Amino acid sequence: MPVINITSIQTSSNGAWQGDNPLDFAFPLLIVQTTLILVVSRFLAFLLKPLRQPKVIAEIAGGILLGPSAMGRNKKYSDWIFPKWSTPILESVASVGLLFFLFLVGLELDLSSIRRSGKRAFGIAAAGISLPFVCGIGVAFVLRKTIDGEDRVGYAQFLVFIGVALSITAFPVLARILAELKLLTTQVGETAMAAAAFNDVTAWILLALAVALAGNGAGGEHKSPLISIWVLISGGAFVAFMLTVIRPAMKWITCRCSPKNNVVDEAYICLTLAGVLASGFMTDLIGIHSIFGAFVFGLTIPKGGEFAERLIDRIEDFVSGLLLPLYFASSGLKTDVATIRGGRAWGLLVLVITTACAGKIIGTFVVAMMFMIPARESLTLGVLMNTKGLVELIVLDIGREKRVLNDESFAILVLMALFTTFITTLTVIAIYKPARGGSSTSSHRKLGDLTTTKDTKDELRILACAHGSGNVPSLVGLIEATRGTKKSLLKLFIMHLMELTERSSSIIMVQRARKNGLPFINQSRPSEWHDRVAGAFQAYSQLGRISVRTMTAISNLTTMDEDICQVGENKKVTLIILPFHRQWRGDGDKAMDNVGHGWRGVNQRVLKNAPCSVAVLVDRGFGNGSQIPEANTKIIQRVCIMFFGGPDDREALEFGGRMAEHPVVKVSIVRFVQKEGQEKNHVVLQLSPSECGATTELSYSFSTAAMNPEKEKDLDATAIAEFKNKWEGTVEYTENVVSNIVEGVLAIGRSGDYDLIVVGKGRFPSTMVAELAYRQPEHAELGPIGDILASSGHGVDSSVLVVQQHDLSHAEEAPVSKVVHSEHEKSADESFGLGEITREAV
Repeated sequence: MPVINITSIQTSSNGAWQGDNPLDFAFPLLIVQTTLILVVSRFLAFLLKPLRQPKVIAEIAGGILLGPSAMGRNKKYSDWIFPKWSTPILESVASVGLLFFLFLVGLELDLSSIRRSGKRAFGIAAAGISLPFVCGIGVAFVLRKTIDGEDRVGYAQFLVFIGVALSITAFPVLARILAELKLLTTQVGETAMAAAAFNDVTAWILLALAVALAGNGAGGEHKSPLISIWVLISGGAFVAFMLTVIRPAMKWITCRCSPKNNVVDEAYICLTLAGVLASGFMTDLIGIHSIFGAFVFGLTIPKGGEFAERLIDRIEDFVSGLLLPLYFASSGLKTDVATIRGGRAWGLLVLVITTACAGKIIGTFVVAMMFMIPARESLTLGVLMNTKGLVELIVLDIGREKRVLNDESFAILVLMALFTTFITTLTVIAIYKPARGGSSTSSHRKLGDLTTTKDTKDELRILACAHGSGNVPSLVGLIEATRGTKKSLLKLFIMHLMELTERSSSIIMVQRARKNGLPFINQSRPSEWHDRVAGAFQAYSQLGRISVRTMTAISNLTTMDEDICQVGENKKVTLIILPFHRQWRGDGDKAMDNVGHGWRGVNQRVLKNAPCSVAVLVDRGFGNGSQIPEANTKIIQRVCIMFFGGPDDREALEFGGRMAEHPVVKVSIVRFVQKEGQEKNHVVLQLSPSECGATTELSYSFSTAAMNPEKEKDLDATAIAEFKNKWEGTVEYTENVVSNIVEGVLAIGRSGDYDLIVVGKGRFPSTMVAELAYRQPEHAELGPIGDILASSGHGVDSSVLVVQQHDLSHAEEAPVSKVVHSEHEKSADESFGLGEITREAV
């Protein structure tokens, strides 16, 4: 590749057809570099996902892979893709992203919460900084004498840079690791978050000190120490000005942009973004890095308001998803592992890693033990506080930019940051496993376990989950219908399910929450869904009929079911209500919202692992009417319970009995029976060749447990008889004899006579339901009947509630691949063949 004069670099090319090579021009080359960095870092993040590693690890590793340590060793590749003249352009774009990301960090850091954290977190943070900082000074002396060229750097700036590099904790990365490990609401997680917040503020102060002392680094013009003092004084004056003048101004802007003032805030948002750039310029003018100004400006904006949320929504995806990876990757591109040559250099790497880990872990461990924290938890705290990340890399990059660190010391410290962050998750998993609640044997796990005598009634405890405010009307309507009479005691836990993503707003959600069992209960400005739920149930709470507690669960979708099941276990709930992953809006099957396949997987795993009965609500507008009806009002909710037989259908019948108690709910029972002459037929369900117990979306799954058909038939008859006897004259009971069960079910769903249809999942299906196993399911997790009613294109207007009864003996399920019809007399030898399930008419 020919040598290019950097002064002649043009922004864009005329195209390959006119003889230009796009890689010789700044903007096309930047596009190629950005795309390559994003693809490699995302691929590495995918590979590291099973190890629960934060994304920053993949981004730094991607830069190292693309840089001179690996692919960059190819001279032709390096000259074409990452030529030296392109480095300032790439780093300038990355620095813009870093500037706005640090603004987001300041925006999410609540200084008032740090003041409330207490002496324990402050003591742990102080020990976690001071001891590794002192150890870092010792390491700095060794590095200065061992690494060529470092002895030309002034003692003060080199000692401060190394001390800061070894002592800081990455707050955003730590929050992500704690969420991944389900430790956010444990004592360890809360203490670690508070201590890391202290650490974060201290790190920025130390970073400002390090930059002020650095000057021009090695080989630069010697300047008077008074300059560093003037830089620090000016920096302090800047912070004071921002907090005393700019902060009230931003508070006024936030009030102006509140919903009640109905002000268009586009101009204010643009003004704020310009303020980020101006603040960065001012600190750069002072002699402190520009990111410090952006961070302080973020601190001046009031937390929790709609204006702050609007800012986050506007910039975080573009900054965190596109620009920030460029910054981390650029750190990797500047890291040349080849500079670490020989036993001496690798020995220094081991020394730095050992000192960093020992100082952080031992300092934190000793102080935590002094605060009477158990030894295992104290050790876990030390490991968590050893997490490195954003600030670490910023310190190293500035040190290299100021020529305080040369290539070898920079590579050693980058690898140290990578290693300490990488081992955090794995080490915590190995040494600490928090308690997951007590045994479930003593608590009620299905509705039938509750005593319903005239004198006493057990408290019904329900955990209702919601994706957002759109689930609230149906949720309120269903709970109101379930409440029944004044004698019924109802304890309701409402859990807002929020996906933990790589966005900064996920960390902000975590910070705005406080401990409440496993999940969180909001302490800041209530969100829309919280307001609607609290308002809807306020009257009931005051009357003493119902107790409501709202929570927020923030987790990855792959582990969200663990949070739901754990709350169900800890709160000893009898029923978990889940929202379906599709929600219909208006008329017609096409008007629907799909929250995503990941949420469907959450429901499937909860159905499989729940410690109690589960109901999935397919909402088609249920509860959109009056939500707090009086006892003397007309019937506003019509409910139909379809009964085919089996444990799940009996649980649905029990749920219907709860609803029948309500004076404004009209319950109807439709029992499907077979035509005469078909009772003797039976169905053999042949299991799929896949492993027993595996779930699939291509076929229905039924329980593999052995059942006594005659006993099930008696239990069904008894349940129906008791229900009819108890609610005679109140509940309408009909028997439906149909030859085509699909048409019979759809006829009820399409009739528009019912607001809600309650069905059992049918894991032990009757012969009628078993015959439907041949169908290609759209939503196999709902069972055959629920799937028919919930599938699109069938014209069903009613909402559907699919109920699954809890029973440990029924937990093992297997998908069905074949349905075999045969005569009852011929089935004696075939019924219990390997890999088959036999169901008789019950």
